[in-house]
Amino acid sequence: MDITLYDLQVYWWLLVSVIGALFVFMTFVQGGQTLLYTLAKTEDERDLLVNTLGRKWELTFTALVMFGGALFAAFPLFYAVSFGGAYFVWMAILFCFIIQAVAYEYRKKPDNLYGERFYEILLYINGSLGIFLIGVALGTLFSGGNFTVNEMNLSMWTKPSYGLEALLNPFNLAFGLMLVFLARMQGALYFLNALDAPEVTARIKDVLKKNFVIFLVLFLYVVATILLQDGYVYDPKTKEISIESMKFLHIFLDLPLLLVVLLAGVVTLLYGVYIALFKESRKAIFFTALGTVLTVIIVMLILGVDNSVYYPSLADMQSSLTIENSSGSYYTLSVMSVVSLLVPVVLGYIVAVWRSMDKTKVTIEEIKSDPHHY
Repeated sequence: MDITLYDLQVYWWLLVSVIGALFVFMTFVQGGQTLLYTLAKTEDERDLLVNTLGRKWELTFTALVMFGGALFAAFPLFYAVSFGGAYFVWMAILFCFIIQAVAYEYRKKPDNLYGERFYEILLYINGSLGIFLIGVALGTLFSGGNFTVNEMNLSMWTKPSYGLEALLNPFNLAFGLMLVFLARMQGALYFLNALDAPEVTARIKDVLKKNFVIFLVLFLYVVATILLQDGYVYDPKTKEISIESMKFLHIFLDLPLLLVVLLAGVVTLLYGVYIALFKESRKAIFFTALGTVLTVIIVMLILGVDNSVYYPSLADMQSSLTIENSSGSYYTLSVMSVVSLLVPVVLGYIVAVWRSMDKTKVTIEEIKSDPHHY
């Protein structure tokens, strides 16, 4: 059977969804950074938390680069429209991740001019504002952006705030906050699994409860809004874009397998939280990780299937982006599909590094004995 251009477009949107889901899980590093002064009460305990996260922070950045690279390679028009138009948001996100690297590098440098607290604040900014802004940016895939695209595929942003207007949309704000509290939950569960420090892990259950409740409220709001809102849809023949009431609900009805996977992801995530709170399991993060990945894959995937629009234009409906009108050529996608076979290698690297680093639980004594710790 011959592979069509549309097949390649769906394949690449699925790949982008998978990488994006892995990145969302990896933000447990950022979530953990926001808990430094919640879980740690002494300098030694903060050193323990920072160095436990420091072993993983590059994996988060790897996933983020892969996500952006896959979008740029497969759907260059989206990259041009969003990164070129809403650049205030994306530059703020970039800044938040730059200061993360700076913080890990200089926090424990001799003769530190600013002091450790300054760099711990940078880590908090990265873990809170950085993830919030990424959530806002992802929320615009549903709520849309203020751009136009002409016949030559040249785009123009129609608002002088260049993306910051997304912060005025309640759905985008809820999406961003949802990712922040999800990251904080995952960060707490990662500490529970990785640390051998009973005085620290004893504080995790209370932190997990509070963040889970807030996350659950935001998650229900986001899901309800997605299912009930009007969605943009395009005619596969004429490519004309129109509005369809409750489009995403109809996608789940048309493709029930997606609904099954979404429910499986949500149930798995909830089970992970349950065994952490009521069974005192240290393995809960593996369930919440799987649940997060499955859920995010489906949330992303529904934007690119069943003739759906994944980036609506609020300025000109017909400028809205779909996987068909924003992708690369058949040749480009087919060649890159061969290259994409290396993705499992990268994922395998992440798994191997994770297992190697987590063979033994991290202790305060181990960190204190390491002269090169973060």
